[in-house]
Amino acid sequence: MAGTRRQRAAGPLFVAPFLTLFLLLFLAPLGYAAYLSLFQSRLIGGTVFVGLDNYTQALGDPQLLHGVGRVTLFFVIQVPVMLLLALLFALALDSGLLRLARVIRLGIFVPYAVPSVVAALMWGYLYGPDFGPFAQLSRKLDLPAPHFLSGGWMLGSLANIVTWEFVGYNMIILYAALRTIPQELYEAAAVDGAGAWRIAWSVKLPALRPALLLTLLFSVIGSFQLFNEPNLLMKIAPDVISSSYTANLYAYSLAFTGQQVNYAATVSFLIGLVIVVASYAVLLTANRSGRRTT
Repeated sequence: MAGTRRQRAAGPLFVAPFLTLFLLLFLAPLGYAAYLSLFQSRLIGGTVFVGLDNYTQALGDPQLLHGVGRVTLFFVIQVPVMLLLALLFALALDSGLLRLARVIRLGIFVPYAVPSVVAALMWGYLYGPDFGPFAQLSRKLDLPAPHFLSGGWMLGSLANIVTWEFVGYNMIILYAALRTIPQELYEAAAVDGAGAWRIAWSVKLPALRPALLLTLLFSVIGSFQLFNEPNLLMKIAPDVISSSYTANLYAYSLAFTGQQVNYAATVSFLIGLVIVVASYAVLLTANRSGRRTT
């Protein structure tokens, strides 16, 4: 009996450190933010309980809606390009036909090791209309300098930075998934007369479905949390990037610039809700397509 009791107590004891940290570092701040979102600070009357008034205001806030729409457009444009590049690089490395494959793999992955702040500063210099290398080269060739930091180009410039940062990360996930495919499948496909392209299409891509879904979910979350890159480029292009350029940047500006902590908590909760809905839509679509193929 004593041994059985010890075994039963061992499980909760092992899980207790994680549950404690999860409660203190995630659930408690989340609950406090939910509490703040139900109040408003007013000049007359101080902090008062308003219920869901903040959420009603946020749902009609044009700055928040434009920020969410801009990030959605960013996701639609940037994520397919990034995942396609990661997939091509992973397939090329897995093919075994590349020379210096380890060096190439490391070179593609290295940008992910660069902090996003450093990456944004570096690309901000490259985009610069005065001292950037692209602008200087254009002057030497008597060509108009590209306006990478203009309103029409800014979203694409941000997409380029994020793609440069995360292609290597997604490539490693896909490449690791490719390395787990049993060698017997390749041998069976070769016996059936399948070439390299046919094997890639009929064997590798179906096996990559879970890994692609994982990278897509990570991309959904990362896209709607876009913050560092626009926040830094805002310093050199303030006329293009405003404090509400992305939804995450808008919540940050409300809390730390406008001192509207309660409304910032409301906006943050709505951003989280958008991420949950978008992630669920991706999972639902993937599951339905998977059932159709099977």
